Amino acid sequence: MSLPQKDIGPHYLEEKEEVLVEKINTRKKELNGQLLLLSHHYQQESVYRFADMTGDSLKLAKHAAGAKDRNYIVFCGVHFMAESADILTSEKQVVMLPDLRAGCPMADMATLDEVQWAWEELSNVIPIGSLIPVTYVNSSARIKAFVGKNHGSVCTSSNAERVLTWALDKGEKVFFFPDEHLGRNSASALGIKDEEVVLWDRGKPLGGNPPDKIKQAKILLWNGYCTVHMQFSADHVQMWRNKDPEIKIIVHPECRHEVVAGADIYGSTETIINTISSSPPGSHWAVGTEINLVNRLNNQHPDKEIHSLSPFQCLCSTMYRIKPGYLLWILDNLVEGKVENQITVDPETAEFARISLDRMLKI
Repeated sequence: MSLPQKDIGPHYLEEKEEVLVEKINTRKKELNGQLLLLSHHYQQESVYRFADMTGDSLKLAKHAAGAKDRNYIVFCGVHFMAESADILTSEKQVVMLPDLRAGCPMADMATLDEVQWAWEELSNVIPIGSLIPVTYVNSSARIKAFVGKNHGSVCTSSNAERVLTWALDKGEKVFFFPDEHLGRNSASALGIKDEEVVLWDRGKPLGGNPPDKIKQAKILLWNGYCTVHMQFSADHVQMWRNKDPEIKIIVHPECRHEVVAGADIYGSTETIINTISSSPPGSHWAVGTEINLVNRLNNQHPDKEIHSLSPFQCLCSTMYRIKPGYLLWILDNLVEGKVENQITVDPETAEFARISLDRMLKI
């Protein structure tokens, strides 16, 4: 979701890097005890270095919820991440996003209106009580709330297979959104047959499928995707196999199925970090995920060869909107007692979204 962002002016956007660094560190000291600065792994290094805690989206939101003494949560990530933090934190905690234009194209591919319309269409074809919705954490609060109301669960890239197993035990079919590829890779890992997995083409009647195909399916996949991970291909996998016989290929499960199938290992950002960090010196890696994380791993492990799987710079452009100037602007205002760019989820949406998140944590 991209929201209007105030013009913060050249005072922040054209300031020298060394001045921004000094001022941000000063502001952090002035707000000591009140501020918690969170940064996602895909954040650029010029912002990432200021973080009090780094991690994936859910890990950071849970950390914010546990830091009950910190009243100001500045989330250097994208909109749905800040929403999750607001849902899980207390009423006295304020969650802010430095640039409101930092959204997630994948999350925006599944709107509440679209999902409700699809749900209604499906109710005319199958017993809707047998259908369990599962949403990837990379989705809006409104989608998480829809899932909570309809007895489903959130999942992450690290627990999607477990959540799918739970959902299929609970019902006959699963409607998985917004990421087609995480859903397909997880279904394949569970041994679900290709003919039992159906792609729902958003905007088409019954997702472009005949009723019989819907009835025989176990998994319905919303056709959303991550613009970053779609840039990796099976050709890139083969290129590295040909180029370096010692290469190990590790990719994120948001990649296409043929990329995941050709890799040695796949997993969440935390899995990628932990796997490479614990590998022996001299290891060779080609990594299929966002370039800021790949570059950071390369800098942190000079004893290993670490490359991007793609020859191109696979950058999350919306995450890149969070720049030091915007971070300083937020902190300057906080020191003056003003809150800018607060992210709030209305109480009803938050209540049902929390239900879907809690279900996941219990699985």
